[in-house]
Amino acid sequence: MFTGIIESTGIIKEIHEHGTNKTFWIESAVSPILKIDQSISHNGACLTIEEVKNDCHQVTAIEETINKTNINSWKMGSVINLERSLTLASILDGHIVQGHVDCVAICTSVTKKEGSYEYRFSFDKKFATLIIEKGSIAINGISLTVFNITENAFTVAIIPYTFEHTNIKYVQTGDSVNIEFDMIGKYVNRIAQFRVEDTLQK
Repeated sequence: MFTGIIESTGIIKEIHEHGTNKTFWIESAVSPILKIDQSISHNGACLTIEEVKNDCHQVTAIEETINKTNINSWKMGSVINLERSLTLASILDGHIVQGHVDCVAICTSVTKKEGSYEYRFSFDKKFATLIIEKGSIAINGISLTVFNITENAFTVAIIPYTFEHTNIKYVQTGDSVNIEFDMIGKYVNRIAQFRVEDTLQK
């Protein structure tokens, strides 16, 4: 599990394809202290550390992960948000993030405000019940609060610190981002679905 508070960013140095899988070598400030088998959030997707060498670490994304994330858009030089997994001693400054990306969303606008930025994203409306006004969401692994929600779009505000210390500053109109909806909301939605089905069957 993660908190959605980005610890560092990394730069993709190498990309290798093995069948339907993709392997990445990523250079970052935290790479030298990572250990093999650790679970690390990469743009919100939980990937396992396979090797650590110098200032880089290696991870592999399988077909299922690639299909549900924006990993196919990663290129040499791409900047990736990184967060090590939550420990029992960690402070939960963001919200509970599993590292299981639900879908990708498309940036439809970026607006510079006085002292902040607003990003608007569109997403598949089949996920509409998983998002609420002023609720939490993870965008490329960043814990953020949503507002101005419609059935297939929402807005987030980005403070200067988040803008400077994550890869959100590179997101432009038309770009895809990884989305993980609030875990609590997903469980509540699932329970409600079964209750409706039980009612209809009676």
